[in-house]
Amino acid sequence: MAGVNKVILLGNLGADPEIRHLESGSAVARIRLATTESYKDKTGQRVDVTEWHDVEMWDGLARVAEQYLKKGDSIYVEGKIKSDTWQDDQGNNRKTIRIRALQMTMLPKGGNTGGGHQGNQGGGMQSGNQSSSQVNEDPLGNASSGQEIDDLPF
Repeated sequence: MAGVNKVILLGNLGADPEIRHLESGSAVARIRLATTESYKDKTGQRVDVTEWHDVEMWDGLARVAEQYLKKGDSIYVEGKIKSDTWQDDQGNNRKTIRIRALQMTMLPKGGNTGGGHQGNQGGGMQSGNQSSSQVNEDPLGNASSGQEIDDLPF
């Protein structure tokens, strides 16, 4: 049976992207993305819970992140969960989990990214009076701006 590994995040950058250019010519961007959910506790007080996500973007998406993203920006990310395991210097098993972004949409400044608690499930994305920029990464690592690809190899 086939599985599904898909993550959707809508949040804010906690810092400017960290960009590395590899000897192979590939670029990789790492960002810290904060998502915040709100709820009311037993006393009726609003509680905000923020979760931090390590997100990596490769090649075309990394170049877009390097050029356009900065701390505080709101973005929508679709990707998949990746994990690494290793042994540290003391022989303890360690594991890291990150999100590999396959698609990213830069959201307009001042958009509603508060977790949808105000009834706006879209978080301000793709609405008629606001603009956003969407960037996709194909399996070969090339970024596109959401346009159709006519030169498919099949």
